[in-house]
Amino acid sequence: MTHQSETVHYAVSVVGKDRPGIVAAITEGLFNLGCNIADSSCTMLAGEFAMILIVSLKKPFSKARLIEELKPVCDRIGMSLGVRTLHPDEIARQESDGEICMISVYGADQPGIVYRVTRELAARSVNITDLNTKLIGTEEEPVYVLMLEVALPDGVTAEAVEQTLVALKKELDVEIGVRVITPVAF
Repeated sequence: MTHQSETVHYAVSVVGKDRPGIVAAITEGLFNLGCNIADSSCTMLAGEFAMILIVSLKKPFSKARLIEELKPVCDRIGMSLGVRTLHPDEIARQESDGEICMISVYGADQPGIVYRVTRELAARSVNITDLNTKLIGTEEEPVYVLMLEVALPDGVTAEAVEQTLVALKKELDVEIGVRVITPVAF
């Protein structure tokens, strides 16, 4: 097993107009370098494709070498590239001792829904681990959907978070649900 001190880690982000083959092109470049993909997330938003990968390589290896391999690939497929070196304290998974919850928000489309909900959560030290929004419904009656996965800090319950959002629910005239999804230990 490779020790962390013998490995260097990078966050690689790629963004651009969606088209088939983006993931294959980027992962081929990473494979050619001998990279290991530890974590990744990809999504398409309004025709834009975005992916972020946490990759590791055995030392010696440089950020410049990673960019040298991936930049021509990104240029060829019309994507922007970002690479950031991760420090040792950024590599370890940030698992929460508290509960993991899903928060769903549904309502008429209006400015400020994401900001207002996330501001309330941040004020209570709730960590957002995933966030997705989508506009559904019809052109005449659009419905805004906000889905958040959050890690609750020690001592904060799902019920307390739901109670915190009651006033916001009324003010924004939206439905808000909070559901615990922490896996049950056997």
